[in-house]
Amino acid sequence: MSMGPVMLDVQGLELQAEERELLLHPAVGGVILFSRNYESPEQVTKLAADIHAVRQPPLLIAVDQEGGRVQRFRDGFFRLPPVGVFSELYDDNPAAALALVEDAGWLMASEVLSVGVDLSFAPVLDLDLGVSAVIGDRAFHRTPEAVTELAMAYQRGMHQAGMASVGKHFPGHGGVAIDSHHGLPEDERSLADLQQQDLIPFARLARNGMNSVMVAHVLYSQVDSQPAGFSRYWLTGILRDAMQFQGVIFSDDLSMGGAEWAGDYPQRAQLALQAGCDMVLVCNQPERAVEVVESLSNYTDPAAQLRLARMHGRQFPARETLRQGQRWKSVTTRLARCETESWLDMDME
Repeated sequence: MSMGPVMLDVQGLELQAEERELLLHPAVGGVILFSRNYESPEQVTKLAADIHAVRQPPLLIAVDQEGGRVQRFRDGFFRLPPVGVFSELYDDNPAAALALVEDAGWLMASEVLSVGVDLSFAPVLDLDLGVSAVIGDRAFHRTPEAVTELAMAYQRGMHQAGMASVGKHFPGHGGVAIDSHHGLPEDERSLADLQQQDLIPFARLARNGMNSVMVAHVLYSQVDSQPAGFSRYWLTGILRDAMQFQGVIFSDDLSMGGAEWAGDYPQRAQLALQAGCDMVLVCNQPERAVEVVESLSNYTDPAAQLRLARMHGRQFPARETLRQGQRWKSVTTRLARCETESWLDMDME
C-alpha cells in the first residue's frame, strides 16, 4: 500500500480501533502527534510503534518539537529553548552560535527519533520582523542572512541524527500581524521585496539539502490572488520551478482560520493538492478529516508518494543509550544556560 496525501491526528494516548481502521485508508499517509498524545517517553514510543505497525510502508509520524512555546513532548524530554535565543549569540559570536545551533538540531531530532517518531516540523525559516506575535522567538533572527546560516546549521544537526528537515512557513510568515490559526493574514509586499527578505532562507536551503517545506496560510496580494498554500504560482512557479526545489511540500493545517478561504474541507484539500502540495494536514477535526480522506479515495500522485517515502526517520537510537552519550550530556548542559520564556501550549485545540 502506498502513502496517501493526508496527514491526520489521533485523539489520545493509545490508538483506538476506529482510528486504526481509518489509518488503513489508502488516502492516509501520516499522523501528527500533539501534547494530548504524550504522557511519557515509554507511552509515546508504544503509540508510535502501533501507528507504524498498521501498514506497510509505515505511515509517516510527525510532531512540532521546535522548542520554547512549541514543544509537544516535554516531561522526560529536554526542554528546548526557543531558537530566537540564539540571535544575540550569533550577533556576538557567529561561529559559536552556529556550533550550538547545530547541536540543538541534533538533540531535538535525536530525542524525537528515540521514541519512534519520524520527523519534527522544523526548522522555522520565518524572519522575526517584529510584526508577527505567533512567530516571534520561534524565528532564529530578524535578518535573512542570519536565519539562513542558523537554519542550515540546525538542519545539519537534524541530518546527523537521521531526521529529514521541514522548512516553514513558505514563503514567510514574519511580515503579517494576524495569526493564521484564526484568520487569513495579508502581506502586501511585492515579490521583489519578498525576494530580498523572506524568500532568501528558503531559496538557499532548497539548494542545500532541505527535504521538505510547510506552506503558510498567508495571502501575498501583490503576488497572487490565492493564499500561498493554495497557489500554483507560489508552489509550482516559484518553489518548484524558480527555486528548483525537489522535496516534499506539506500544507499547513487545513483546520486553521487561514484555510477557510478555500471552502469546505474536501475543497481545501483538493485546492492545496492541485496547487502542488504533496500532503495536506487536517488536525483537531476528526469528522472533517474523515470527509477529506473519503473525498480523496481515488487520488494518486506517484511522484509525491516517492518524495514522501524519503521522509521517514533513517535511524531510531535507543533512548537510554542516547542520554548516556557524551554529546547529549554536553549539548543539554550548554543549552540549559539559554533563557526560556513561559511554556505556552500551542496545540490550538
